[in-house]
Amino acid sequence: MADRGVPPAAAPAPDDWPARPDRSLALNHMGGFDWDLDRGVLHLDPAALTVLDLRPGEYTGDPAALTRRIPHAEAARLTALAGRALRSGTVRQGAYFRVRLRDGTLRWTHAQAHLGRDPEGRAHRVIGIVRVAERELAQAAARTDLTEARRRLTGVVARTTALLARAASVEDVLDILRDPEALGRLNAVSVILGVVEGGRIRLLAEGYPGAHVPDLRYTRLADPYPMSEALRDRRPVLITSRTAFRTGYPLLWPYIEALPVESGIYFPLIAQATPIGALGLLSSRPGAFDDEERTLLLALGSGIAQSLQRAMLYEQRHDLAMGLQQAMLPRRIPEVPGALTAVRYRSARLGRSVGGDWYDVLPLPGGRVGLTIGDVQGHDTDAAVVMGQLRMALWAYTAEGHPPATALARASALLRELDTDRFATCTYVEVDLIGGELRMVRAGHLDPLLRRADGQCEWLAAEGGLPLGLSAEFAGHGGIGYPVTTGLLGPGETLLLCTDGLVERPGTDLGESLETLREAVRTGPADLSALADLLFDTVEEPGGGDDMALLLLRRDGP
Repeated sequence: MADRGVPPAAAPAPDDWPARPDRSLALNHMGGFDWDLDRGVLHLDPAALTVLDLRPGEYTGDPAALTRRIPHAEAARLTALAGRALRSGTVRQGAYFRVRLRDGTLRWTHAQAHLGRDPEGRAHRVIGIVRVAERELAQAAARTDLTEARRRLTGVVARTTALLARAASVEDVLDILRDPEALGRLNAVSVILGVVEGGRIRLLAEGYPGAHVPDLRYTRLADPYPMSEALRDRRPVLITSRTAFRTGYPLLWPYIEALPVESGIYFPLIAQATPIGALGLLSSRPGAFDDEERTLLLALGSGIAQSLQRAMLYEQRHDLAMGLQQAMLPRRIPEVPGALTAVRYRSARLGRSVGGDWYDVLPLPGGRVGLTIGDVQGHDTDAAVVMGQLRMALWAYTAEGHPPATALARASALLRELDTDRFATCTYVEVDLIGGELRMVRAGHLDPLLRRADGQCEWLAAEGGLPLGLSAEFAGHGGIGYPVTTGLLGPGETLLLCTDGLVERPGTDLGESLETLREAVRTGPADLSALADLLFDTVEEPGGGDDMALLLLRRDGP
């Protein structure tokens, strides 16, 4: 049930009740009640039984039995009112409602209750009175309650619409369905979202924590399930009772039988005249959802469908771009005699497109190895394509034997000739693993970081040039090359190259982030793979707002 201790609504009273109501009660004739929420027992004193036109022997203390005396719409309203009172922390609550007498006539009644709560604020007992109410006063109060209910539904529309406008992924849409201030305010015990995939329906949402979803993970459109029926017929399917579940959907009933589900509604999600999925809500109230709630759900269905379609299309494009980006990166890192290497790469979080970060390890003749790391401007498939072209160009230039400065200058000229407005930053380091000599060239990228054998760390200040693609613009003015900075990598020392995604954070000074990274490397584990894992794990937001690439090389030695 959506709220502990709240009695579900039930069907109207049967027609064979003895037609001997006592309609001579005076206005304000009252009785008392005591509701033990922990035990689920509601005690009525004799006067309260009279107000509700019950005989002493026919009421056993079950709160659900009382709803047989209350019209369905009002029982649903009282259930929702009681649920809000239990959740809100209030200690007093009142409500007007009608009671069906034995002859079928209705009597206006008023209940006033005090909620007893434990020190943690949990309601455990409700004590109050129930009395015969004046018709005009009760009708006015009921209209006020109805206005409040409509205001609540208006709030649901406003909240859900605002969230749908910002939904950028399927997970965002699922969060909206679970949001307690959006569809969650309808008090469904479970919300089920299914999407159409190749003639089948795949469930994405499985309701709230602890709520079991009584549908199969995959169903076909032709299967005899309510969600399939809603999609086939393109109309809502309303299930008003457990009997309707059992007789109308016998394959589904074994999953429903053990659950606190009394009714449900399934409706198709249609975008651009195409059914793309369906939404189901299961309720602990018989009779399913009232007319206003059903109208609300149908009205929101169009917005949910459009947001879901937009999110699915975005994710498909994101997956395509991710596949393209992964194809552009090295499938494996070659073994380098005389050194150990470790690489890590993590794409931007879902909700953003892919980026242009890349890395490469290039074995060279004479015991040398080339290390490249870079970042193409932008987060889209164009950036991934340009990244792949630059990576292969650098690989080809270095394989031909060009020195680091020449390789970067040619790569910059190539990027300029690609007729793209993108530029790229890059750091290229050539390491002589026999003598330890370093030759470093930097094109607007971060400096390399060196961890010495004794654990001390320092940034290697490599003289830099303009980013790739920009320096080529000055070729007609004498050219701007890439100066080479030399250094030494001793035995057992480690060189680190990374992209800015590892250090840049909104609201954080870059100098502080670089110092944090330096300290993490200094105090990190000696094992190269463990160090790479540590550096990625310490990033505050896994899969954060930018791509991250990391390349580590340790020269063999003590």
